[in-house]
Amino acid sequence: MHIIELLTPHYDAAWLPWAVQYFFLVGMATGAALLSAWSVWSPSDSPVARALPIFIVLLAVTAVTAPVSLLADLHQPARFWHFYAYFTPWSWMSMGAVLLPVFVGLALAMCLAWWKGSRTWQRMLAIPLALSALSIVVYTGAEVSVVRARLLWNNPWVPVNLALTAWLAAAGASLLLSFWVPAGRDVAVRAWLGKLGLFLSLALLAVAAVWMASGYVMQTPSFVQALELYQNYPIWRISLRLSVALGVFVLALWLRPGWWLDSPLMTVVLGMAACAAAWGFRWALFMGVQGVPKYGAGLYVYSMPLGGDGLMGIIGVFGLCVAVLTAVLWGLEIKERTSIERVM
Repeated sequence: MHIIELLTPHYDAAWLPWAVQYFFLVGMATGAALLSAWSVWSPSDSPVARALPIFIVLLAVTAVTAPVSLLADLHQPARFWHFYAYFTPWSWMSMGAVLLPVFVGLALAMCLAWWKGSRTWQRMLAIPLALSALSIVVYTGAEVSVVRARLLWNNPWVPVNLALTAWLAAAGASLLLSFWVPAGRDVAVRAWLGKLGLFLSLALLAVAAVWMASGYVMQTPSFVQALELYQNYPIWRISLRLSVALGVFVLALWLRPGWWLDSPLMTVVLGMAACAAAWGFRWALFMGVQGVPKYGAGLYVYSMPLGGDGLMGIIGVFGLCVAVLTAVLWGLEIKERTSIERVM
């Protein structure tokens, strides 16, 4: 009897945790941008209009920190320069190098217009900002779903899930910010954010159901591989079960506002759970899927380094978000104090 040994080479992950951070933050930025545009065109007495300061704070923080994660993921300054020196319009990554600066510029312009109190400029910027945000949603989703070598990525539901989970995270982050931004003290604003989170959670549930039903009936490659991974690899079973449990928990809280609306602790738990669900989806999508060989069998075991390309990078990005948020909230405090002194 002959024993044949099969060796599979180990490949490093092409997309590092920096990509997880970028897609998480830029996705929330698009949600904040769309909500800001909605707010400025809503009646001034509506909850969504009163929530505008919360969306502006979230937009300012994410629009500044997301490009930092992207630049870190590119590793080399030359790669960033090559997007402009050798522009390739058939590449979504190259298109993103044009779309992202436009979005960041419009987002910061909207924040400045709100800071100056110019309702006219806010409304003028709202539509271009919303269109720019949608362009980021399209480019980030297409950048992943066009990779034919990755069956779990190469399906039309990936961009939809990226968008919905990002906007769910924006709703959750807005709930967290409601404790620091004066507009969040309005119970009607928090209740409206709860309705938004419930709608997005139900939309995600519907998308998951459609993907499973269509995949089962048509035996789509992404569904077949997902089923194989679930059946053969315990780590994927555990991940899926944890994801479902977290999703059920978040949905249950959205469905019963009485559980969290009057409880600061539960509001924080709900906001963090919504953000964690969106971040966890991106971790599984980028880092987990890269552990599946493009060709062959088995799994690549990814061990996250402790340095800048791993744990410290993740902590550093969230630390940057806290630093930018602190500066923005400090600016809001000065703005409020100045307004009160003028009135007096």
